[in-house]
Amino acid sequence: MKNILLLAHADNGQFARLQASLALVRALDGHLTCLDLAIVPERMTDYVAHGSGTLLLLDEQRQESQHAARLRAQLETEKVPFDFVETVGFVTQTIEAHAVLADLIVVSTTLREGFPDMERITADLLAWGQRPVLAVPEVSGPFEAQGGNVLVAWDGSPDAEAALGAAIPLLQRAGKVTIAVAEDGSVQLPPEDAALYLSRHGIVPIVEKVRTGGNRASVVLEDLIGHMKPAFVVMGGFSRTRTSETLFGGVSHRLMTHSKVPLFMAHRP
Repeated sequence: MKNILLLAHADNGQFARLQASLALVRALDGHLTCLDLAIVPERMTDYVAHGSGTLLLLDEQRQESQHAARLRAQLETEKVPFDFVETVGFVTQTIEAHAVLADLIVVSTTLREGFPDMERITADLLAWGQRPVLAVPEVSGPFEAQGGNVLVAWDGSPDAEAALGAAIPLLQRAGKVTIAVAEDGSVQLPPEDAALYLSRHGIVPIVEKVRTGGNRASVVLEDLIGHMKPAFVVMGGFSRTRTSETLFGGVSHRLMTHSKVPLFMAHRP
């Protein structure tokens, strides 16, 4: 994992996304690609900026041009290798087009102001299934790309397997790795198998089995995150459709809207 693709956009999540991306590049001795995107709205409702009136495409382009200039100037002082792409387009399709040679895409969890719709963007990228995604909360502390405690949310699903494999370079740099599994009879592959897999990569995790007490897995995991305060969570993402996640309280939807720590997610199409 060397090539980090950052969605750069003038929204409330940009600062946290940038800081996480810089931490990743430094920890991995990698390269940062900043995709500064003036977003073409895909729905009429996207023309309305929450709390700031009508958002026209020309205004979006003007704002992003100014944002790109500031970001370029900042990156020149950060002493990390980077390249910069400034473009206009539909957000998910544009990210996918530029992620072909990326190893990880950095976006945000759900933003308070609602635009861009980060949950929809993340769900679409995961459904594409070609690259893992790191979703960073807009209010987030420094990202611990190395030496921190990492929580693996394990259910034994193909998506969880994909996330675990993709996260190996970061897990090898973690101070502690905990594989958490809900004892609700739904696990498709035992956590011990995941632990054995990690051990072959030089990672010795702790397996923690969590009683649900009849609660939804999403609620149990959110409580565990609050207790453990990990640097980030590794998990499969949006194994069901986004609509189903929203209606039935899926783990991905719950954490995209409530998590206070970054989410490293992957999906196996």
